[in-house]
Amino acid sequence: MPTDRARPEDLKEACVSEAFAIIAAEGLEKLSLREVARRLGVSHQAPYRHFPSRDHILAEVVARAFDHFAAYLDDRQHTPDPEQDLGGMGVAYLRYAGEHPLEYRLMFATPLPDHTQHPGMMRSARHAFTLLEQGLERMRSAQGTDCPPEVITLDALFIWSALHGLAGIQNGSAVDTLALAPHLLADAPMHLLTRISHALAGSQPGHNCHQIA
Repeated sequence: MPTDRARPEDLKEACVSEAFAIIAAEGLEKLSLREVARRLGVSHQAPYRHFPSRDHILAEVVARAFDHFAAYLDDRQHTPDPEQDLGGMGVAYLRYAGEHPLEYRLMFATPLPDHTQHPGMMRSARHAFTLLEQGLERMRSAQGTDCPPEVITLDALFIWSALHGLAGIQNGSAVDTLALAPHLLADAPMHLLTRISHALAGSQPGHNCHQIA
């Protein structure tokens, strides 16, 4: 039977890495602290020194995914043109979803632990959403329009919903049954971003935003 003497030098990091590996190989339902301990070759009580429950280690895994996602958006290539920069954020979002499908599912398609009990889990998620709101504010300012914060947030939710929808389609298998021409799927991201841009431009004359004097 394994003992604590066999535990890795950095047990906490080893637990997080092993939890992610379990989810990747066998699915979220197979994650348990006992299984993490078994795979690491330590006593079944050892992981509890860092994670009081399964929810705690899952929250840490999800937090790491959001950290990576937010850093990915931060590190994208920026441009001084606010509208182009906002489009670049959309490109980075879709690219991340395609390059890191497991992390993307963990963040946006997984029943998460109670965020009020694990406040750190969503810290980077809020940062990523703030990046989107700030990008919209810069674009509206450059266009000479002024929108209340509530409208900026609603526009951010609109963009997120559209991007998330396409990311889900591209990461799923249902679209394969449609036998679409490959170039249509390849063109879909830029088509979506163009439509989003047109939709936002079309909303400028509305009553929610007004021209800056």
